[in-house]
Amino acid sequence: DAGPGTRADAAAVLGAWERHEPLVPLFGGGFSRLPEDWLQRYGHRVRDLLAAREALRRDEGAALGATVGPSQAARYLLPDLAALAEALNQPPPPSFKRLRKLLGDFAGIPKARLSAKLDATLRTYQRRGVDWLSFLRDAELGALLADDMGLGKTLQTLAVIKGRTLVVAPTSVLHNWQAEAARFRPSLSVHVYHGPDRQLDPKATLTLTTYALLRLDAERLAAEDWEMVVLDEAQAIKNPTSQVAKAAYALPARFRVALTGTPVENRLEDLWSQFHFLNRGLLGGRHDFHERYVKAIAAGDPDAAERLRQRIRPFVLRRLKSEVAKELPPRTEVVLHCELGAAERELYDAVRAATRADVVKKLSASSANTFAVLEALLRLRQAACHPALLPGQAERKGQSSAKLDLLLELLGEALAEGHKALVFSQWTSLLDLTAARLGEAQISFTRLDGRTRNRKKVVSGFQSADGPPVMLVSLKAGGTGLNLTAADHVVLLDPWWNPAVEDQAADRTHRIGQKHPVLVHRLVAKDTVEDRILELQQKKRALADAALARGKAGQSITREELLALLD
Repeated sequence: DAGPGTRADAAAVLGAWERHEPLVPLFGGGFSRLPEDWLQRYGHRVRDLLAAREALRRDEGAALGATVGPSQAARYLLPDLAALAEALNQPPPPSFKRLRKLLGDFAGIPKARLSAKLDATLRTYQRRGVDWLSFLRDAELGALLADDMGLGKTLQTLAVIKGRTLVVAPTSVLHNWQAEAARFRPSLSVHVYHGPDRQLDPKATLTLTTYALLRLDAERLAAEDWEMVVLDEAQAIKNPTSQVAKAAYALPARFRVALTGTPVENRLEDLWSQFHFLNRGLLGGRHDFHERYVKAIAAGDPDAAERLRQRIRPFVLRRLKSEVAKELPPRTEVVLHCELGAAERELYDAVRAATRADVVKKLSASSANTFAVLEALLRLRQAACHPALLPGQAERKGQSSAKLDLLLELLGEALAEGHKALVFSQWTSLLDLTAARLGEAQISFTRLDGRTRNRKKVVSGFQSADGPPVMLVSLKAGGTGLNLTAADHVVLLDPWWNPAVEDQAADRTHRIGQKHPVLVHRLVAKDTVEDRILELQQKKRALADAALARGKAGQSITREELLALLD
């Protein structure tokens, strides 16, 4: 309406539109009416591109000075730009022609040339994953391989290694990477960067290290010239303000890969952090992402969830076991309730009354005391599992526990039928109590937690036919990187509101190589906080589905939901 040759600042136009203002100031003075209809159709796409440009200028989170060149950034923004051009009936950028195969279901991606020294027979879905990874590698675009746990993400990654590669993984799976590399790519020169006298080997094709050492030796590792950097269990960088995330952002590489079966564990910001490592700027800055995606999806906006899925789709490959590994036996999940005994119920109710009154007093109208709620929840969860877990209640170790009574009954039946079982808990103190009960019942067991030194020996002993029928496992030590297919029963002693952690635990046994149906038991104390935790788990699953699949938008846990758990 302002006439030809009149221009306005794009950010000002979009800002006025988002604030529902009818006019925008012009560069030459005066105002123009906003093209409301045009902005309703295309404003979000333009806003995404401008947010990406602004994020690159600021280079958020690059603590050690790593930068992304404009040509590389332009490549991963091409799908967004091409989509906008198509919507406007304009020709796409010429350089997009090669990347068009990343749209849709990746059907047009050409078959990759595999190394002649790859000693593996790839399953159909694995071959497709290798082709996709190779395509993105050659285009120097970051890739998030989010296959379900147990589908062979390590093998697919090893198949595409070309040039000097750094793999950062949890300490617990370092030996697994070394063994898989020796098995599938025996010609690769592998160096493990670990231990007090660690030194980098510039001649090694594959260097393996841990997140702890990435954090400690951030500058040293960032000074190297890496062709490819892989983050295994990439949810480790979900907190973008953490030292380990900043160190990961600073690693230079032409090809970046994130591997995780749980790209969204707690919050959508988990996804932002991983993409800030993979394709910096694609999802804009943290604040912008929170304002335009996290808030909208939490409010149930299906358009926002769909926009997010479309933006990350070219760079995410996620397959579920139910879709591609149909030969796997079924996995069944059951919730087993137990009734607290009279003494346990009296103690639980006393803890609940005391903690809730204290929490309500502390919280008042402030959000700064969420820690008080978490502390109260911890005490209630402990009281629901065993009285001796509570502070000052060590003398109750010999007291009965309804949950451990149910566990012993369950294990007795499973072991009598020739099954093996994994028993998980977040607390090693609860595993101590469980071990004592197993000893009294003369049930042979082994144990894996943070104090276990020879993990490989413990795992192989359990996996052997004559090994102990029960393994006690801490969730922290056993949630990732283990193959425990000798077991077909999984028991989760203490549920928590993040289902991704429990799914990781259950998938230690429900993976390729398992020949028997897997039964996952969640032991829940009736009429306790654990009942409400199960409800929150469903919300967390919905959040991941909203970002990665066509699910209903969910939300991360809020202060109000935490407080509701105490009711």
